[in-house]
Amino acid sequence: MAITETQVKINPFKVQLDSEESDKKLIQEVLTGSKNSLTKLVERHQPFIYNFAWKLTGNSSDAEDLTQDALIKIVSNLKTFKQESSFQTWAYRIVKNHFLNEQTKPSNVFASSFEELGILLDKAPDTNLTEDEKLIQAETIREVRLQCLSGMLLCLTKEQRMIYIIGDVFGADHNVGSDIMEISKDNYRMKLSKARKDLYSFMQNKCGLVNKSNPCRCHKKVTYASEKGIIDAKNLLFNKKEYSTFREQLEPDANFLVDDSEIKSAELHQNHSFKTHFDKKNFLVDILASADWQTRLNLT
Repeated sequence: MAITETQVKINPFKVQLDSEESDKKLIQEVLTGSKNSLTKLVERHQPFIYNFAWKLTGNSSDAEDLTQDALIKIVSNLKTFKQESSFQTWAYRIVKNHFLNEQTKPSNVFASSFEELGILLDKAPDTNLTEDEKLIQAETIREVRLQCLSGMLLCLTKEQRMIYIIGDVFGADHNVGSDIMEISKDNYRMKLSKARKDLYSFMQNKCGLVNKSNPCRCHKKVTYASEKGIIDAKNLLFNKKEYSTFREQLEPDANFLVDDSEIKSAELHQNHSFKTHFDKKNFLVDILASADWQTRLNLT
């Protein structure tokens, strides 16, 4: 089912009082037995939870599993939501705790550190393309770029990855970010700065998109990536028609507490694919179809 433009534009990492009040109303209706209100609540937050999970794991299948597990935990604990914070903050704390406690290694990690990723990029031979070939393979080149950017995020620690995605990809300010991570604002800013510097340092030394003096270019790696099966030109993960980008879906006024030299790397990650369509109405569809859905979701 397609997520409507109105639903997608509600960025849970921005302070929006109307959205918060609407969430609270839906929650009250859910707790009194409204399946329709639960569907609305899930559909509103599912796109962001899924895309958050996708950036955290770098894998669509892992993201689906994380999203489903997180949504079930969120819904199953609705009765414990005391409205002392926004629903978004409360819900993303659950996502955060679930992700940080998850012991399963992402299934497509091809580098576990910046050093290892750098070695792999250096070893991958370059193949020059003509301008016509670049145009013909434009989507495949973009796939290589987004795959590499995703791999860079996976070189950050779990906590760094989460803080960077909240702060620089979703554009949350330090008040929201520190509430979700349950740390002080000063500590959040310090950790975000460290994640930015670690990521930027690698890109400044390796990535030709950030530093033109670097020899690494996405189009030069396409031939090698295709031959080695790193990407599948017939099944591009990040170039599907139903995808937009984080930048298109989120408000453009990200609160960058960042040096000018580091902005480019953040912008590149904001241009990563954002999934807006889902095959099922929501990841709880099977549970909601059962007669005892309230009991199964701990809502009675």
